[in-house]
Amino acid sequence: MAVEVNKEECIGCSVCVSTCPFGAIVMEDGKAVITDACTVCGACVDVCPVSAITLKVEKKEISINKADYKGVWVYIEQGDGQARHVGYELLNEGRKLADEMDEELSGIIIGDQVEHLAQEAIARGADKVYLVQGAEFSHYSTDAYTITLTDLIHTYKPAVILMGATNDGRDLGPRVACRVGTGLTADCTKLSIDETTGLVAWTRPAFGGNIMATILCPDHRPQMGTIRPNVFKRPVPDYSRIGEVVQVASKVKTEDIRTKLIDVLRVCTASCNLEEADIIVSGGRGMNKPESFALIEELANVLGGAVGASRAVVDAGWKPALHQVGQTGKTVGPKVYFACGISGAIQHVAGMSSSDIVIAINKDPDAPIFKIANYGIVGDVMEVIPALIEEFKKIKAV
Repeated sequence: MAVEVNKEECIGCSVCVSTCPFGAIVMEDGKAVITDACTVCGACVDVCPVSAITLKVEKKEISINKADYKGVWVYIEQGDGQARHVGYELLNEGRKLADEMDEELSGIIIGDQVEHLAQEAIARGADKVYLVQGAEFSHYSTDAYTITLTDLIHTYKPAVILMGATNDGRDLGPRVACRVGTGLTADCTKLSIDETTGLVAWTRPAFGGNIMATILCPDHRPQMGTIRPNVFKRPVPDYSRIGEVVQVASKVKTEDIRTKLIDVLRVCTASCNLEEADIIVSGGRGMNKPESFALIEELANVLGGAVGASRAVVDAGWKPALHQVGQTGKTVGPKVYFACGISGAIQHVAGMSSSDIVIAINKDPDAPIFKIANYGIVGDVMEVIPALIEEFKKIKAV
């Protein structure tokens, strides 16, 4: 798109100059001129009293035949030979989409010695699994994985691709989308089929979570999106299911990989692996000071769970951002979620509302967190948490 000025119609009123929020319009010889600072926001188009400024939309020819693209794909991310939970969550949702579209559901597995994951994917709803193995995939590599997934798309032409909005997925998805010439909707929290077009409707938070935007990809294929972990539930595996496993040879060459893995530093232990945790103990501003998080960590350790935190805690520097749960943090769905000293702001609730059981501890009986909690304890967290720790230790000692 571009903003154009018809100099014959421009009357030099300069209304557009004062209206432009980016200072991208100047007057030359009594006529408005659009500079390189223009962001094509269109504000000047609306205020021009003589309609001398127009927004020109350049239509590009679409060269692909969309009818050639079939099937729903789910990229099943793995690490150390174990599938991330988000891959199975997306198989569950992908199965629904594929059935509604009357398409085949396929899993994509890339790794080293990961053939055992193929049957796991089939048991969780996949009709087919594309399996690419090799030593070059033993650790995630941007180059190796991008080349491989791009080649799979060019070869087999899927209509839809679902990926987890994880660190790896957020790196891989946009690169692949760019190479195959399609769009990508990031950080989705809901998927559906648009009744009018039959396209996948990708819904994600926008403008800081104040609105939910639904996005369609009508002209390009595949339709791609990354979906936040723990938004959907994992399916119950059915090992009686039968599916096809397609072994695909790797086309990655040594010289294609521009980085070299020197070492792996395990800076994140089980205590901060929020997306995979069955139990999460989160603390909020009600913990009063950073030193109080020792209680949160102790309770999580006793229960074998992970440590979470509210945005206020992270902003205050009490805990690193990798512990943050909420709209701007991680979306989690554990079996049990402890909310300790957390008021229950909507941004935090958006990141943990899919938890099976929520246990809230807060001294304010009117705190919003109690509205979504399965169990609530009204009291001082500094008194309640030590009591819980002692009781859980007694139970474990039996």
